[in-house]
Amino acid sequence: MDPELEPFLPLFPPADLTDPPTARKHLAELAAAIPVPDTTHMEIENRTVPADFDVPIRIYRPHAAQGAIIWLHGGGFVMGGLDTEHPWAALLANGSGATVISVDYRLAPENPFPAAHDDIYAVLNWTAERAAELGIDPARIAIGGHSSGAGLAAAVALRARDQQGPPICFQLLNQPGLDDRQQTWSQRNFTDTPFVTRDKVAQMWGHYLGSQPATPYAAPARATDLSGLPPAYIATAEFCPNRDEDIDYALRLLQAGVSVELHQWSGTFHGSQAILSAEVSQRQNAELAAALRRALAA
Repeated sequence: MDPELEPFLPLFPPADLTDPPTARKHLAELAAAIPVPDTTHMEIENRTVPADFDVPIRIYRPHAAQGAIIWLHGGGFVMGGLDTEHPWAALLANGSGATVISVDYRLAPENPFPAAHDDIYAVLNWTAERAAELGIDPARIAIGGHSSGAGLAAAVALRARDQQGPPICFQLLNQPGLDDRQQTWSQRNFTDTPFVTRDKVAQMWGHYLGSQPATPYAAPARATDLSGLPPAYIATAEFCPNRDEDIDYALRLLQAGVSVELHQWSGTFHGSQAILSAEVSQRQNAELAAALRRALAA
């Protein structure tokens, strides 16, 4: 473990998701303790995307931004929202210069798959249709997120490819949850890692899938064909159950002809980039923003 992260481990207990309302409360408390970046150089606007179930979004628009990213919060499909993601969305907009569209998708278990997936796809379509109004280049729309949000981003990229939906130019996937089967070495062995454990991942997928079988649009690692997907930046944490499925997905994308940048952050755990005082966290967050900036410039 990175020595700068170790003193903060008590703040990241491996709590479970047995009681979703309590878990949501704990995540909100954790997020409230994170310093909010300077937002004086951007416009922030709350809007609602009309869909079968209207989807709240929060738009972070830096001055002179052209490209954009549909950004999806983490929280195991069960927790999180616009307010818990506010520090990270603002940080990403500041660092990348891109417009960040943060999505308040529906949460499980009250709304299992495909509710969140459909919400995000609706936001993607809405963004592409209103690109001129939003000041966005329609050829420079990316998608990404943290953890379960990153898994949702990968799944929506698959759907956009399959259904000839709006073109996505880039995937920014930070520690994504991609595979419900939990068969990798890291999923089988990381039973007591900080914040996220094997059992917590199993609960997460149970809430999200409900009684339905997993499909590639729920668990992207199940997709057999990864060709034709957008270029990707994939970041993994060393002590994270998702680590090995993320590395495997990156390799499979490469073998399918998709350009991938893979960064494995040694000494880190799932979500440890929230410890902003640690040098490794500062590098993680800066690199996420830099990867997005490079992709949208290209």
